[in-house]
Amino acid sequence: MKSPNNQYNIIQEIMEKTEAEIQKMSPVNILIAGKTGVGKSTLINSVFREKLADTGIGKPVTKHLRRITKEGIPIVLYDTRGLELEQSVQKQVKKEIYKLVEDNKQTKEAIHAVYYCIQANSSRIEDTEIELIKDISKILPVILVLTQSIGKPAEEFSRYLENINLPVAAVQNIMAEPYEISDDYVIPAFGLKELIDKTLQLIPKETRDAFMNAQHADIERKAKSARRWATRYVATTFGVGFAPIPFSDASVLVPMQVTLLAHITAIFGISLDKSTIVSLIAAVGGTGSATMIGKSIVANAFKFIPGAGTIVGGIISGTTASIVTSALAISYIEVLSIIATKEKEGQGIDLSLIEKLMRNQFKKNMTLNRKELKAKELEFENDSALSEAYEDYSEMEEETKKVPFVKKITKAIQKFFTRKK
Repeated sequence: MKSPNNQYNIIQEIMEKTEAEIQKMSPVNILIAGKTGVGKSTLINSVFREKLADTGIGKPVTKHLRRITKEGIPIVLYDTRGLELEQSVQKQVKKEIYKLVEDNKQTKEAIHAVYYCIQANSSRIEDTEIELIKDISKILPVILVLTQSIGKPAEEFSRYLENINLPVAAVQNIMAEPYEISDDYVIPAFGLKELIDKTLQLIPKETRDAFMNAQHADIERKAKSARRWATRYVATTFGVGFAPIPFSDASVLVPMQVTLLAHITAIFGISLDKSTIVSLIAAVGGTGSATMIGKSIVANAFKFIPGAGTIVGGIISGTTASIVTSALAISYIEVLSIIATKEKEGQGIDLSLIEKLMRNQFKKNMTLNRKELKAKELEFENDSALSEAYEDYSEMEEETKKVPFVKKITKAIQKFFTRKK
C-alpha cells in the first residue's frame, strides 16, 4: 500500500491492479472472414468496445489478412481483406489461414474461433464459398454470421444453410445496428447477445475473461459475471473465521476492497480515468487515504441502517464487513453498467451524476440483508436493478438540463474547493 499522505494512492492502486488483472488474461484471437462489403467492420464495432475496426491498429500479416489490436483490450482480430469468389483468391486466402493457424499453434496467438460473414439479404452462397467454409471448419470452429438479417428472406436463408449441413458450430442471424425503415419505424439491432453466447461456448475457458472484457454487446452479461465473481470473493474473504476487527482499524478492509473493485473494473473493460474512480469512491464517503477509506466506507454504510450506530466505535464482525463490501461491489457493478452502456452508445457521462448514482445505489444496497444481497438480480429488463439504476441516472440527467448553466458551474466550483479542504 502506498503512502497514506498521497491523496490518490487508493485510486492509483485500483488503476494499477486493474491493469495487472487485464495483463493476466489469456488473450482471445478471432478470425473474421467474408467477402468485401458484407459488414465485417460494422460487426466488429458492434461486438467489441472502442470501435476496434476504426481505432485499432491494423497490421497486414499476409496479402489477405490484417491483424487488428488495441492497447488495453485483450483480443486480436484477423480480418480477411479482399476475399472475393475467384478460385485463385480463395485458394490463396485458404493457404494464408492454414499457415496462420499452424504457425501460432500452442502459443498465445492461437486462433480460437472464426466468424464467417455472409450478407443475409443476398440469400445465396456460392459453391466456392461453401468449399472454403468446409476447409476452414476442419481446423477451426466456425460460426456463420448472417449480417443485415432483415425479414423473412433472412430467416429462410438461415434455415437453408442449416439444412445443407455445413460443418459449422452455429448459424447466427444478426442486425448489428438499428435499421431505419422510415421516420416512424426502425428495426432494432438483434442477434449480438446470441453471438456472444455461442462464442463463449466455443472458445477455451481460459480466454473467456478476455472475451468478456473486449465485448460490449452484452453489458448485462458483464454485470452478471462481475456479480458472480464478487459473490465468491466476498464469501471467501469474509467467511467463517474472519477475525473481528475494531472499527478504528477498519482500514484493513482496504486491500480486499481494492482487489474487489480492480477485478470488477477489469471484467467490464471500460476506460475509467482517475477522476471517475475518485467520484465513485467519494460517493460512499471514502477518500484517497489508505488509513481512512476503510473506516469511511464502514461509517457511511452504518448511516443507512437505522439503529446500527452503536456498532460504530465497536467491533466489526466478518458478517458486517461482508455486507458492507457486498453492497459496495453491487453498487459499483450497477454504476459501471450504466457507464459501459453510455460508452457503447457513444455518450459521455456526468461525473457529478455518477457520484450521486453511486451514493444512491450504495444506500439502497446497504438496506438489504446478506441473503437479499446474494440473491439480487442484475438485468436490464423486468424492472430489475440495472433498469432502475439506468432510469435513475436518466432522470438525474433530465433534471440537470433544467438547472441554469451558471448555477451548475458555481456548484461544481464550490464542490471542488470543499474536497480540496
